[in-house]
Amino acid sequence: MRKKSLTLFSDGTLTRRENTLYFENAQGKRPLAVEGIYDIYIYGHVNISSQALHFLAQKGIAVHFFNHYGHYDGSFYPKESLHSGDLVIKQAEHYLNKEKRLKLARLFVVGSARNMERNLKRWKINASFNDLLEELEDGDRVTEIMNVEARIRQEYYALWDETLPDGFKIVKRTRRPPQNEMNALISFLNSRLYATIVSELYNTQLTPTVSYLHEPSERRFSLALDLSEIFKPIIADRIANRLVKQGIIKKEHFREELNGVLLNDEGKKIVLKALNEEMQKSVKHPKLKRNVTKQRLIRLEAYKLIKHLIGVKEYEPLAAWF
Repeated sequence: MRKKSLTLFSDGTLTRRENTLYFENAQGKRPLAVEGIYDIYIYGHVNISSQALHFLAQKGIAVHFFNHYGHYDGSFYPKESLHSGDLVIKQAEHYLNKEKRLKLARLFVVGSARNMERNLKRWKINASFNDLLEELEDGDRVTEIMNVEARIRQEYYALWDETLPDGFKIVKRTRRPPQNEMNALISFLNSRLYATIVSELYNTQLTPTVSYLHEPSERRFSLALDLSEIFKPIIADRIANRLVKQGIIKKEHFREELNGVLLNDEGKKIVLKALNEEMQKSVKHPKLKRNVTKQRLIRLEAYKLIKHLIGVKEYEPLAAWF
């Protein structure tokens, strides 16, 4: 049985009775086949019993929580069962060694930039970020590398805007709260993608709080932020672009709140349906010579990073061929 992500929108209660999970809300009580659940995303006001959490921990199922506004709040991260002491040491070594850290930080930015170029080409815009990428080699601090990344993304958004319909221009990237519909859509997708990457990292031997481009923090899984730079253009941005240009997402799917603009419940459901479908689409992997889902590409990227850390093979960021 292929496991799938479970999204809970409506208010309710998640409980356990014997070896079965139940979700109960105004529509009734229904059992959940835990064997088929990969991870859980909660957007409504859901109460979870301690027995249910224990059961989810035993099954290694991560639970991600989002607040009323669709912003990521945090995750229930079960006890790691795959961690390797040797790999933890290698991860820390690559963070503490300035040159090793800078090398990985640069590679995450290069991968992100190449995937942004790929998007623009799909949208009939020929663009190259080579001039900006050349500046990466001169940067001897992570903050300088992040500055280059920010300038690349700013140029990318400006070029993307040329292809977007009126009423759905990015104009300027704004967050918490987003100031227009397109910013709200991008932020919502990025937030869900981040949580998905957290789930994938849980299923590897990597420690998700040791990162290289983003500074490690006590309150976030910063390695997921590093990997998200690779996948935001080819997952979140492409979905946002398609939903808007095909008229699937409309102005009516947003609301003004918190001095900004946010997706309403109907809009969230449309976006998450599109995201779930996209993550399960298969592509022919050029090296593996077989089909893999787009979500699986995230795990494969993590495995490539592990090989780099233990000295088996130099890390090369995913450059989308699809």
